[in-house]
Amino acid sequence: MSQEPSDKAQRPVADLLGSVHEQLKRVEQLVQPELAALRSVERHVVPAWRRATAGEHRLPVAGAVAVAIALQLVLPQHLAFKPAWLLPLLEGMLLVGLVIANPKRINRTSTALRAASVALIALITLANGWSTAELIDGLINGTEGNDAALLLARGASVYVTNIIVFGLWYWEWDRGGPVARAKAEREYPDFLFPQMTQPSLAPPEWVPTFFDYLYVSFTNATAFSPTDTMPLSRWAKMLMLVQSTVALLTVAFVIARAINILK
Repeated sequence: MSQEPSDKAQRPVADLLGSVHEQLKRVEQLVQPELAALRSVERHVVPAWRRATAGEHRLPVAGAVAVAIALQLVLPQHLAFKPAWLLPLLEGMLLVGLVIANPKRINRTSTALRAASVALIALITLANGWSTAELIDGLINGTEGNDAALLLARGASVYVTNIIVFGLWYWEWDRGGPVARAKAEREYPDFLFPQMTQPSLAPPEWVPTFFDYLYVSFTNATAFSPTDTMPLSRWAKMLMLVQSTVALLTVAFVIARAINILK
């Protein structure tokens, strides 16, 4: 008997909540076309590189890292970090782990994945920096390079790896990295691409991907200075300065020694 008044009192509350829920659903249905229109306007007004996107594919980056590892393996033992198999093995393990954890698009926020990615690039940098130093030291002391063709091949291996390494660093740090760029977490870019200043010359969905950063690295290593893409932040300028210096020293010493051998 005592429960009947309580049940009757709860029914109006339940009816009211149900009515509110129905009203909210109707409001949502009414504003849905407007929201879709706003998203469409945003896609046309706000460039893709300044808003959230799907994220870029893993394959191009994984392919570049695989090439860098292969170039390390073909270098002679005396130019490699000792033991010669250690760094390529660690790099391969990190690469496989990153591909398994995030195989398709790079859009997953994870401190562990970011740390693994940075560690992978750092290992490749260490291996190539060691090989570059050993190569230049051998050229200065006259212990490296008795065959011009072989010397040029070794120099080219170090030079190409240098391009890949710095392309990876530019890609990993610009605007907080690929995941942060996909989620539009940072407003200001560290590199100013031509498409950012002239959006009419690029498709509406254009965003910088790994190949764009690899191209920046290539032009910086060949021209020894920025070309069409300008570094804006201090770290970007410093990194490009270091890359230009390393590339210039490698090219100068290798070509000079090769010409001397041919004479």
